[in-house]
Amino acid sequence: MSAKNPSRRRFLTGSAVLAGSAILLPQQLTAGTGTPEDSEPLIAYVGTFSSPLQDVLPTQVDLPPGNGKGIHIFHVDRATGAMKAAGIFPLGTSPSCLAVNSSGTRLYSANETDRVGEKGEGTISSFAINRKDGSLQLLNTVNAGGAGPTYVSLHPSGRFLLVANYFGGSVSVFPIKEDGQLGEASDVKTDEGDIGPARAEHAPPGSFAFSGHDRTHAHMIQSDPAGRFVLHVDLGLDRIYVWKFDDQKGVLSPAEEPWVTLPGGDGPRHFHFHPNGRWFYSIQEEGATIVLFDYDAKSGKLTSRQTVSSLPEGYAGSTFCSEILVSTDGRFVYGGNRLHDSIGIFSVGNKGDLTQIGNEWTRGNYPRSFTFSPNGRFLYCCNQRADNVTVFAVDRGTGALKFTGQYVPVGNPSIVVFLDTATRK
Repeated sequence: MSAKNPSRRRFLTGSAVLAGSAILLPQQLTAGTGTPEDSEPLIAYVGTFSSPLQDVLPTQVDLPPGNGKGIHIFHVDRATGAMKAAGIFPLGTSPSCLAVNSSGTRLYSANETDRVGEKGEGTISSFAINRKDGSLQLLNTVNAGGAGPTYVSLHPSGRFLLVANYFGGSVSVFPIKEDGQLGEASDVKTDEGDIGPARAEHAPPGSFAFSGHDRTHAHMIQSDPAGRFVLHVDLGLDRIYVWKFDDQKGVLSPAEEPWVTLPGGDGPRHFHFHPNGRWFYSIQEEGATIVLFDYDAKSGKLTSRQTVSSLPEGYAGSTFCSEILVSTDGRFVYGGNRLHDSIGIFSVGNKGDLTQIGNEWTRGNYPRSFTFSPNGRFLYCCNQRADNVTVFAVDRGTGALKFTGQYVPVGNPSIVVFLDTATRK
């Protein structure tokens, strides 16, 4: 067995050695707000695109070069939003999507590789969280049920992890054991259908954007707020799927209307429910649109009602949309525009309809995702190609974003998730 082509067993053994614990930096960091929660850290985890750790772990991981080092750990000042490095969990398989459980004791990662060893799948991992400093301990790693797992989310029951495999064109369900480890998949569904056209119906003038209309690409999966239905998007098929979910067996079955179709080539990427659970917003990667759907929580049915551009009026050329978020109070929607490198800001009307009210430059290149701090005062944007996370103050009255001047260096950041140890017990 050559070092250039080791077995999967060797890879997983090496991973366990590397993943014994996070490499912690010496700083002791606390918030400085003068409130009782000062003694409890606010922790941020940044998932990255990372290269195989060839100097420590030679392996046949099918990934392009990445500048990240794995899962980067930060302590966050609640008053200013500032992030200070607190450690790194080294992982060379691109943990590009992360999810923290409701009790703040476990973290899960999608390791976005096509192949580990000789098997045509990616992997997902489970970690125990040390709530005192945010450090991580690997619990286990399992095959994802498809290549290139790009998204993980937790079912509201806390007993299942939902996975979207981008390059595999499949979605998977994994039971979570009492100790937080992942069991073998309880269900895997593979998308099938006719691939959408290379040219998006709603593409801006002059756009050459082409990303996922070469095959099926499951890009996101998440439960509805009640946990009765699970939805996932397939960018290549231009569909949003709706599944009934058996929360005892962890099995998906088609809803009464098993999918809705978006305009050809537009490529649904991410979605977000409004806090009222009745409005559902989908952002299209190649079409550069946001679509408002009415959502029927009893049947899982989606009915489209409005389509708006994610870009400012008059934009021409190529763009790839990315993230979409609804503010916790439901008054604003934010949509990411890669290449234009901006976040579109939309007010939400009385019936859920959107009106663009602003557009903020991300101060970086290729904003892959963004998220709010737990208190809603700050927005953190992962500028994938700029190798930084930028921090914005959120005006919760107007929805406006104001750059704080803070650039946080992280190689190829993909996602930020938070653990507020003051509130999650």
